[in-house]
Amino acid sequence: MSELLSRAEALDAADELGALRDRFVLDEVVYLDGNSLGALPAHVADRVADVVRRQWGELRIRSWEESGWWTAPERIGDRIAPLVGAAPGQVVVGDSTSVNVFKALVAAVRMAREPGGGEAGGPRDEILVDATTFPTDGYIAGSAARMTGCTLRPVAPDEVPGALSSRTAAVLLNHVDYRTGRLHALPALTAAVHGAGAYAVWDLCHSAGALPVGLDEHGVDLAVGCTYKYLNGGPGSPAFLYVRRGLQDRFDSPLPGWNSHAEPFGMRPEYEPARGAPRGRVGTPDILSLLALEASLDVWDGVPIEAVRAKSLALTDFFLECVAAYVPAGRVESVTPAAHGQRGSQVALRCPDARAVMKRLIERGVVGDFRHPDVLRFGFTPLYVGFGDVERAARVLAAVLGEG
Repeated sequence: MSELLSRAEALDAADELGALRDRFVLDEVVYLDGNSLGALPAHVADRVADVVRRQWGELRIRSWEESGWWTAPERIGDRIAPLVGAAPGQVVVGDSTSVNVFKALVAAVRMAREPGGGEAGGPRDEILVDATTFPTDGYIAGSAARMTGCTLRPVAPDEVPGALSSRTAAVLLNHVDYRTGRLHALPALTAAVHGAGAYAVWDLCHSAGALPVGLDEHGVDLAVGCTYKYLNGGPGSPAFLYVRRGLQDRFDSPLPGWNSHAEPFGMRPEYEPARGAPRGRVGTPDILSLLALEASLDVWDGVPIEAVRAKSLALTDFFLECVAAYVPAGRVESVTPAAHGQRGSQVALRCPDARAVMKRLIERGVVGDFRHPDVLRFGFTPLYVGFGDVERAARVLAAVLGEG
């Protein structure tokens, strides 16, 4: 038995989160793709069956009230809130990440243009967007810029402080880079944006459920995130939108649907936005996906996000150590920062034949994913990934690379 395998066994034996693995449906595969789709919590299938058979099948329309369907977007938002460092009443769940990015970004520009809404002295006609962003965020930012008459400027996150000016209305940034796993400095960047009189919109897709975010603590204005990665909500589960409490009365959504009306059943022709987080709603909630997500969040009961972060860093440290020990020198290159303060919960390895290598890894029971053009991406979900998984993944990777 290798020294690394022995260490993996000892680490798993001492892991305070190790018992959480039993809360998920898993098999012999080493699943390191939870940063794309989280594993299924074991109790969710029965809960969803109840929603379909009893709530929909028997209660039917009565379930909007009797089963709490109508209040699900805010209720589930309040369950997500502590995982991203928000007090209750500021998170609403519904729509996709893309739709929520659009709502947040347009609302941010509108707030910046209000009298006294931003620092005086500029026309507020520019949106900065993370130049390394997930493509959808860039597409949505481009559309928001056209709609609001703004210029869109792609800027690397580290360069944002120097790019800000009196013309900046809003800045859209990713907390964790989806390719490299780099964690960006949310507190410092948010402070810089505020110093320029602009509004910060953060995409938390690769950090929510993986590490402490501190939305309230750091004064973030608006944030969005998906729920099917580290939150394990299921394929296509609805995203969330955070609106800081002090901005809620000014949040002017570009999608004023009937579900965000102050009197949704009043059927009045004039729109009057609801108070608080519900004004981030749009249309009829996707109840089946919403309630599957609500059930999935039960796995977080009693789990501190700080313990999740500590294990995440330990897992990624150990993976990098195993890769260095097992993989032939020069065969892969880590593009994920070594510094803990700059690392999310994934490791990205550059490899010239990455697509073919990932295909062979999956065939051998190690599931990660490939990102164009040359990145092997491995996500580490501390709720169900163990140190033995990590050692095995590195060992299989070395075997695959040694073959060709």
